Amino acid sequence: MAVILRALQTVVPPTILIQEQVRDIFAAQPGLSRLAGRLVNTSFNVSGIETRHTVIDELTLDNDSAEPQFFDARQQLLLMPSTRVRNELYITEGTKLFVEAGRRALASCPDIRPEDITHVVTVSCTGFYAPGPDYMLVRELGLKASTQRYHLGFMGCYASMPALRTAKQFVQADPNAVVLVVSAELCSLHLRTSSDPDTIIASSLFSDGAAAGIVSSRAPLPGEKALGLDLFETVITPVGEGDMAWKIGDEGFEMTLSTYVPHIIDEHIESALAPLFARDVSITAQLNAPVHADAASAIGTPVASPASLSSVIEHWAIHPGGRSILDKTEAKLELRPDQLLPSRETLRTNGNMSSATILFVMKAILDGPATADGERVCTMAFGPGLTVESGLMTVIEG
Repeated sequence: MAVILRALQTVVPPTILIQEQVRDIFAAQPGLSRLAGRLVNTSFNVSGIETRHTVIDELTLDNDSAEPQFFDARQQLLLMPSTRVRNELYITEGTKLFVEAGRRALASCPDIRPEDITHVVTVSCTGFYAPGPDYMLVRELGLKASTQRYHLGFMGCYASMPALRTAKQFVQADPNAVVLVVSAELCSLHLRTSSDPDTIIASSLFSDGAAAGIVSSRAPLPGEKALGLDLFETVITPVGEGDMAWKIGDEGFEMTLSTYVPHIIDEHIESALAPLFARDVSITAQLNAPVHADAASAIGTPVASPASLSSVIEHWAIHPGGRSILDKTEAKLELRPDQLLPSRETLRTNGNMSSATILFVMKAILDGPATADGERVCTMAFGPGLTVESGLMTVIEG
């Protein structure tokens, strides 16, 4: 039985951040060391980002709020609100993004009605409240009161992958299951001025956005493109536990994102993919890769000649955690530049929206005019640990 992801939809808040303007504001903050000032300029300039989106309308340069909480436009001063203030905005604005993304997914799937949804899986690491976004989706979208709800919280940038894997498992257990998966992240709530290199890098990358899709055994409608969810795999790299982390502080959530992360990915990306490919007979045959009794035994095994990957798998949905991560991935796997274009364009126009980002990339691939029925898609997302979540999918056109 094929399990299919349909109706991928994305939402971003209306306030747009121009990367060059944000760079100048961060670089001009009082208290920055000279070294930090140079790092701000470098991090923002090489990020590969032109625009980002935020739910904080105060962050616009023409804002004239009498009682600013995040940004005093008159003094061009970034403020440091408490975690409570940030989370309160997450509750109001995050709920809007969750609901709107879910509503768009349902609207783009006319053969699925709200009452058909059996499960809701929500994803977020940038705020908390209860009853949470899973509850609000049931209420606001008119889903059945008996809808089963699950929330994957505080897992980081890779969390939409286990959300899709969970949805697939629900459908495999019950072919009549219809699962609404929604990810919404408000990373901009936690940006701050600092001389700390990790904080500066995070401030140059993160932004807000939401995405949703519907997972079921129902085939796509004529002309509709969808993704068959074939396989998923999880690998924790031998190093990197302290290089990507996410903790709660008194003035928002505190991100650790070291400059060593791209090097970890460069060193371990092939061995992280090996267990995934080892479970797909077609791919192992085309790559002339060794066959393993189980996926776990494939960890640490070279995939094959990297040059063959770009021909065996046409599309690559790589989480654009940063420009250097994409550069390392393209070089290590010897992918064609066009194969990483959806990831680079997502980063350029939207920044890093944590867990929602990979769904933006997958939608860009589906929307591409050259994407054809039967083509394979390899997805990868990275997060705290350092954890690598990967998946194999197949384009299905109704």
